[in-house]
Amino acid sequence: QVQLVESGGQLVQAGGSLRLSCTASGRTFTRYHAGWFRQAPGKEREFVAAINWQGGATYYAESVKGRFTISRDNAENTLYLHVNSLKPEDTAVYYCAAQSYLRYYSRPRERAYYDYWGQGTQVTVSS
Repeated sequence: QVQLVESGGQLVQAGGSLRLSCTASGRTFTRYHAGWFRQAPGKEREFVAAINWQGGATYYAESVKGRFTISRDNAENTLYLHVNSLKPEDTAVYYCAAQSYLRYYSRPRERAYYDYWGQGTQVTVSS
């Protein structure tokens, strides 16, 4: 199994930027597809971005396209989410997720696709 730990969340002003990190341990992170989801108070956890195990395919929610960038450094066992032009509606707990590369990469936008989750990091955007 792989263990995931997020970091980098904090309180920022609207228009600001952050870099969220997700560090993996336990198994070689190279062999996992990965993604970011977020959950705002009173709302369902929603898809933000995803990247395949090789890093060659990325997907974004429409609400973050052009503002957020997902990337990975497999040598460092780390997944990143670069978030720019933050808006108050981006306020949420951000979670990273992973799934073995042996699973066919068919539904990277769906929560149910991922077997492994971190505990989340809080991002709060003030207006």
